[in-house]
Amino acid sequence: METTFDFIAFDADDTLWHSERLYAEAQKQFTQMLSNYHDAEWINDRLYQTEIRNIHHFGYGIKACALSLIETAIELTEGRISSKEIQKIVEWAKIMLNSEVELLPHVSQIIPQLSRQYPMMIITKGDLLDQETKIKKSGLGKYFQHIEIVSQKTFESYEKLLKKYSVEPRRFMMIGNSLPSDILPVLKLGGSAVHIPYEITWLHETAQEPPRDHSGYYELEDLGQLPPLLDRITENRVT
Repeated sequence: METTFDFIAFDADDTLWHSERLYAEAQKQFTQMLSNYHDAEWINDRLYQTEIRNIHHFGYGIKACALSLIETAIELTEGRISSKEIQKIVEWAKIMLNSEVELLPHVSQIIPQLSRQYPMMIITKGDLLDQETKIKKSGLGKYFQHIEIVSQKTFESYEKLLKKYSVEPRRFMMIGNSLPSDILPVLKLGGSAVHIPYEITWLHETAQEPPRDHSGYYELEDLGQLPPLLDRITENRVT
């Protein structure tokens, strides 16, 4: 049976492997470090504001997170943060960068299986070196024809990628955990998108869900449900 999609693309962090919980743990340690200055809610709020402000300068990823942690610590302590404490933040970042890549459930079985049926690509955002390292550690790179590491996932960036690979939007599907990064831009473009929520979601990656009956929009509990979904979509389009 002819496949319905010319390309199936996957987000990486928190779609193929765990990532956000590393940031959550660093943030927990950060609030403990500054607990003598402010309560956790205020610290987290100010950190989030700093991270959003810094996306324009540093982009996404662990290194950007570390810089925002340091900046927030200096601001919230009015410069009283010690060099030893700043060194701790740097060490947290190194631990995160050197952590093992832990695949999400079903990934090790489903990705090889789908790679025999569909051309596949990874579309992920973040620091180039960090993302390349995680893809290598994951052992999944060999299953993807193309790997794209972008600074932002927007309507324009997806449009550019589809033109690059000569793929019509209706023949493209994106799978990811972030509504604003993986789902909404692809639907706007006319493609299909599968939302697989992760256990933790950074506030910046939240958005209102599309209507459940939106053409091309699907939501699954885990990646193990993806092959049956693809089979159903193919059968419906053929019939």
